[in-house]
Amino acid sequence: MITDLTTAQKDYATFLPALSGFFATYIGKQRHPDPVKGPYVDPARIPSNFPNGVESLNYLNNQEGMFQYKWTLYSAGHADLDTNKFVPKEDMVRNRDRANTWLLGDSGGFQIGKGVWEGDWKDPNCPKAQKKRDGVLRWMDAYMDYGMILDIPAWVSRSPEGAKATGISTYAEAVKATRINNDYFMQHRTGDCKFLNVLQGENHADADDWYDQMKDYCDPKVYPDRHFNGWSMGGQNMCDVHLVLKRLVALRFDGLLEKGVHDVMHFLGTSKLEWATLLTDIQRAVRKYHNPNFMVTFDCASPFLATANGQIYCELETQDRAKWVYRMVPSIDDKSLANDSSPFASAFVREGKHTSFKDSPVTAELQAKDICVYGPGDLNKIGKEGKTSWDSFSYAIQMGHNVWSHINAVQEANRQYDNGVIPNMLVEEQFDRLFFKDVVEAIFATDNRDEANLVIEEFSRFWMSIIGTRGAIGKKTVNAATKFNELFG
Repeated sequence: MITDLTTAQKDYATFLPALSGFFATYIGKQRHPDPVKGPYVDPARIPSNFPNGVESLNYLNNQEGMFQYKWTLYSAGHADLDTNKFVPKEDMVRNRDRANTWLLGDSGGFQIGKGVWEGDWKDPNCPKAQKKRDGVLRWMDAYMDYGMILDIPAWVSRSPEGAKATGISTYAEAVKATRINNDYFMQHRTGDCKFLNVLQGENHADADDWYDQMKDYCDPKVYPDRHFNGWSMGGQNMCDVHLVLKRLVALRFDGLLEKGVHDVMHFLGTSKLEWATLLTDIQRAVRKYHNPNFMVTFDCASPFLATANGQIYCELETQDRAKWVYRMVPSIDDKSLANDSSPFASAFVREGKHTSFKDSPVTAELQAKDICVYGPGDLNKIGKEGKTSWDSFSYAIQMGHNVWSHINAVQEANRQYDNGVIPNMLVEEQFDRLFFKDVVEAIFATDNRDEANLVIEEFSRFWMSIIGTRGAIGKKTVNAATKFNELFG
């Protein structure tokens, strides 16, 4: 069982767990006990296999964590943006070992899109918007290694709550508001955080237009001392491999993918295992032919969201020429197990949850009663008998297991891929055997922009078979809207 996942990362595209505020709270508040209430988690509640108490769950702590992984993402949308205030629940992020960890800050654009962060974002003088804009920038500069600019998602106009709360009702207004944020970040950044220029757009035409309007922010010729430092792929850019490859070719030949200048590209909300290997192929090809420092990162919140929904990772399936999955099923939750000292994995299988359970360092010596803590008649923290046998720390423990499981799944998928085990999505064998990695190699091997684009178009049928991270299939989701706009826009 691998505990040092940092060393195991090799040259793969880097998965960033989208750290949950709920999980981080346990690390931070346990470090700073309440002077009246005492420790956040009663030491008697902590499982016996946690050598360093709650800190054992902190994968960013390479000295005390049960497993170590130096990379993660944390969203300003979940954070307390007041950098002058002591915030114990965020100590895992704020007081990390900066020399041995790497954090990417999400800007909170999702909160704007959903209408949580109110304000007239297309007005640079709106007090509500300006307070958030400045707060996010100061928070990023204080705590993040890299951060995303505060983009306004192109889909905000389709969100009734978002459109009402932000005053943004069109794609053009989303572009305008994003430019206001970009200008502010560029003018007021301290240089302590490097920023990624976020690319949005819900179809190829809008994505191309967004890129054309935003690309100068990364151009050292236009902004020699203030330019942004890489790219973040949102909207259609993050789930349509055809568009991804087109954009990479444009970036390369526009001089916006340069060594030491634009070394990072992040893909938002990417959870499919096949994309973990696909992005590794892209990273390797760009490193080989253009920028040896190029680093592809991608995030998802699945390890934390799964637990919130009562599910736990139990198995990894990476068969050749098949769909690849990390299997999640409902975890054990039974009050009759409150005194059961059998291994968690054994109880999980015995209770019929799944035929097998892949242990993590978190669960390796965990007992069933460490999760199912409430027995019949037991009262919870608010003095009531609930339906579940879990307390809140049961969720945190299983989140730790799920984080290890997801990181390990991504790395194992890449190991299998390198050994010749190929997911069905990344090989076309209907007419001729065609591997994704070979096409990507051909795209970046040429020094001619037109030739690179011709290769992309030549294999457009292949791109249609590669399912995007949110279930979208490249051009099938693009051309209908694009053609409609051409004919009737």
